Amino acid sequence: MVTFPILSDTKRIERLQLPASKLRMVLDTDTYNEVDDQFALAHALLSPDRLDVEAIYAAPFHNSRSSGPEDGMLRSYDEILLLLDKMNTSIDSYPVFKGSTHYLADITEPQETDVTEDLIQRAMNSADDDPLYVVAIGAITNIANALLLEPRIIENIVVVWLGGHALHWKHTKEFNLKQDVLATQVVLNSGVPFVLIPCEGVTTHLQTTVVELEHYLRDKNDLSNYLIDIVASYEGNPYGWSKVIWDVATIAYLLNDDWVSTQLVHTPILTDQVTWSVDHSRHLMRYADYLYRDLIFADLFRKLAELK
Repeated sequence: MVTFPILSDTKRIERLQLPASKLRMVLDTDTYNEVDDQFALAHALLSPDRLDVEAIYAAPFHNSRSSGPEDGMLRSYDEILLLLDKMNTSIDSYPVFKGSTHYLADITEPQETDVTEDLIQRAMNSADDDPLYVVAIGAITNIANALLLEPRIIENIVVVWLGGHALHWKHTKEFNLKQDVLATQVVLNSGVPFVLIPCEGVTTHLQTTVVELEHYLRDKNDLSNYLIDIVASYEGNPYGWSKVIWDVATIAYLLNDDWVSTQLVHTPILTDQVTWSVDHSRHLMRYADYLYRDLIFADLFRKLAELK
């Protein structure tokens, strides 16, 4: 059985407070799954004054856009490279690693991948006063595998995850979470400093329209045109239609915590029925309960428009 280090309450609360200094981060993303991962990746890379993106990890996913978790991961890897090219950069500046080929099935058999090797090395080399922020915007499989392979990394990282629904929601069968329930349970139970940004009930109104994107971003650069086109490919009824761009909330939180309201709460238990259960004896985590949509999109659109 894996034994995780136990952080003191003082250390945990310290880790869960965003510092004013520049943050080191890695981004774990199922980039090809939807359209919001692309916006989140771009937002992070276009914010070098605040975020030092050290690496990008491809996460598994399985829906109509992939034939299985491994195919989803590989398609996401290729999508990351495509986005870097459209931003006039490459893996020479931002190394990209392939992640898990399957979801976690047994906590005694974590999968070793290029992602876990890189994440563990970066975490273990982190100074106590300069933790690595692990931003996850897909199934949290890669992070769970790394925690199981080297439990000591919880002392050197902070995990920020877009996943699940609000704690008051009737269930938490959100796409990222429900793909790998066991991996989510591992992360929640590990005691790693953890920031949860849920979907329904919190990030629900982080959405935009093709008309808005066209107005602010059309023909500004190749990346902006690409982002508009992939959003437009999802367009439904033109009357009142909008597209959620939830994953950007993780980057927005790191950029300015005034844009994402949070509070410290006891980490919930994720049941096998994929619902939240409360236990006030558990360790604390930071929980997003509201976000300021206009402030977030203003920063994102401005940075995208200024890309040359």
